[in-house]
Amino acid sequence: MTNSFQPRLCYILLAPEAGSIETLEAPSPGQDSSPAQLVEALHTTFGNHHARAVHAKGIVLEGNFYPDPGASSITTAFHLQNEKSRVIVRFSDFTGIPDIPDNIGAANPRGLSIKFIMPDGETTDIVGHSFNGFPTSDSDRFRELLLAIAASGPGAMAPTALDSFLGEHPVAKTFLTTQKLPASYATISYFGVNSFRFTNKAGISHIIRYQFIPEGGEMFLTPDQYDKAGPQYLMNEIRERVSVAPVRFKMLAEIAEATDLIEDPSIAFPESREKILLGYLEIKSLTANTPEEDKALYFTPNNIPVGIEPADPMINFRSRAYPISVQERQ
Repeated sequence: MTNSFQPRLCYILLAPEAGSIETLEAPSPGQDSSPAQLVEALHTTFGNHHARAVHAKGIVLEGNFYPDPGASSITTAFHLQNEKSRVIVRFSDFTGIPDIPDNIGAANPRGLSIKFIMPDGETTDIVGHSFNGFPTSDSDRFRELLLAIAASGPGAMAPTALDSFLGEHPVAKTFLTTQKLPASYATISYFGVNSFRFTNKAGISHIIRYQFIPEGGEMFLTPDQYDKAGPQYLMNEIRERVSVAPVRFKMLAEIAEATDLIEDPSIAFPESREKILLGYLEIKSLTANTPEEDKALYFTPNNIPVGIEPADPMINFRSRAYPISVQERQ
């Protein structure tokens, strides 16, 4: 298989926040579906494996983050001042299928989740993936996409529900059919899905989206190389790579302008936007990678410090959905 989209497989990034069952089952203002309904749609598409509802297959590493001196000029966030922080990083494959092969189309995009841990124990998280944008503008449309995929498996009559959805949502079609084929988790760029508001000591704010650019440059496989790479090629490659030398990414803030659609994650900011270096992510070694460790580890998009605020309503919706998945995998 190449990078073409595979039926019944799709993608979202979720993260946890404490909340009552009533809260998790109730739609957010302006939403038709609830976080619980979205998680159920993920299970309808991927199956319920009592694992992460999405990005189930992953590998955990650790290292440090070194903030750039310029980062403190745009935010007071504690991890972007002068002091380095410890980081826990999880690379992952697409879907909620724990044993998905690394070398099929549906394993894209790849995920990058980061937990920054300061010396005093304070934490903050970032969740990203290897595509600059999201397939839909909001969670309701994403749920519709998942259900269309689930209804369009082998034997479905054409035009399928997925054909109809993609015909009406060309951004989703682009997302599903133009994924890059990474040579390594360390040789592809990652992007924050949502927008955040950064505020500095002077009270000046900017809307940003995160980018993580591999310091050694991007490297990809041809479709033929990808087909032959093997079902564990990314997992094996990153283990070998960090045993030889650290993996480094530049962490950037892409600055929105007034015309940018900050509440629509399906529309990437133009490439011409200003980018500010926030620092360097240095990934040094594997963690134990036991099943117990992976089940206990979670990342929350709205686990953010003073100096950073959500600027996209999807952030809080995602953060209401994930506790359901966390509970299911325990």
